[in-house]
Amino acid sequence: LKAVILIGGPQKGTRFRPLSFEVPKPLFPVAGVPMVQHHIEACAKVAGMKEILLMGFYQPNEALSRFLVSAQQEFKVPIRYLQEYAALGTGGGIYHFRDQILSGGAEAFFVLNADVCSEFPLQEMLEFRQQHGDMHSFVILGTTANRTQALNYGCIVANADTQEVQHYVEKPSTFVSEIINCGIYLFTPAIFQHIGEVFQRNQQELALEESSNGWQRAEVIRLEQDVFTALAGSGKLYVYKTDGFWSQIKSAGSAIYASRLYLNQYSKSHPERLAQNKPGGPVIRGNVYIHPTASIDSTAVLGPNVSIGEGVTVGAGVRVRESIVLHGASLHDHTCVLNTIVGWDSTIGRWARVEGTPSDPNPNDPYAKIDSETLFRDGRLTPSITILGCSVTIPAEVVILNSIVLPHKELSRSYKNQIIL
Repeated sequence: LKAVILIGGPQKGTRFRPLSFEVPKPLFPVAGVPMVQHHIEACAKVAGMKEILLMGFYQPNEALSRFLVSAQQEFKVPIRYLQEYAALGTGGGIYHFRDQILSGGAEAFFVLNADVCSEFPLQEMLEFRQQHGDMHSFVILGTTANRTQALNYGCIVANADTQEVQHYVEKPSTFVSEIINCGIYLFTPAIFQHIGEVFQRNQQELALEESSNGWQRAEVIRLEQDVFTALAGSGKLYVYKTDGFWSQIKSAGSAIYASRLYLNQYSKSHPERLAQNKPGGPVIRGNVYIHPTASIDSTAVLGPNVSIGEGVTVGAGVRVRESIVLHGASLHDHTCVLNTIVGWDSTIGRWARVEGTPSDPNPNDPYAKIDSETLFRDGRLTPSITILGCSVTIPAEVVILNSIVLPHKELSRSYKNQIIL
């Protein structure tokens, strides 16, 4: 068994700015650990996992290399990064590196998109395949969405008895199905034959359009639109439906929601990561992650859903909830931070209030997903969580509401509903 995690590249993550300026999105900390570490940990737990491959077109940098070395040591599984020469799409990348994936005689491999958070029921997907399909069938992880939000995802129509996928449509314009694609797959080497057919077809189409200069375009293959749509109804593709949590992490607002889902899971999987109320310590409400190097005043109140990074300083009387505070940030006495991501090495002055508007799914609808909000609506900034880029300084006694502050800014007054360039 192997696993491939698709981490994309720098041209994406635009909805994640200004945070993606400092660190590749897959390394952004969610619930105290890099986003992609949750994937690696889930893969490493599967019996028989021989290698985990990260695939994308980020330039290999020091942060990525350091992360891979520490993850290998922690999870005792070989982990490598394969860099694409260009953005090849979800199917083009694995096709380009098919020899690496199959080396060592891999009988099956998982493919996971890095920008989702999930319980990752990988072992269950393996067992499901043994019960339902034959050993050469492919499995998509699916979950239920509500009727309106299903249109924003790949929709799966399956046979109710066998769970065989009969029809697949990526982001349909009208309602097709409430079962959506979670971006987590279990493949066998046979998938490369199907991707290869798409590649051949692309090449033939390009040969007909001689005027185009796009040799590269034949290599860009999207698993969802190009491969699954064709495989549906062929008896080779099955869907395993999960009731566990799942969400996309497209925008910074969805990172706070994902952090809540993971912190919730920690009570079962990693109780040691959750802060407890102790005499002489800060007041903890709900699930809170505090890095051991952070210094927190005993009169601070944290939670629910708060993640405090390394070297963070939290002063007296500070209130933090539904927020991620990244390493080196400093919250001076009596600040109030709600629905906010505080960037690396940022400082919030005394008695300041930094607040955003949560972009959570509807809590009354068990199948609601997070909406991928556009930044602007009707020419105005959509109220969402407040983001402070790295090294932002907020003065004492001001209010910052629903705003995005780019890195290295020193503010002098209050702001509301603005992008501060």
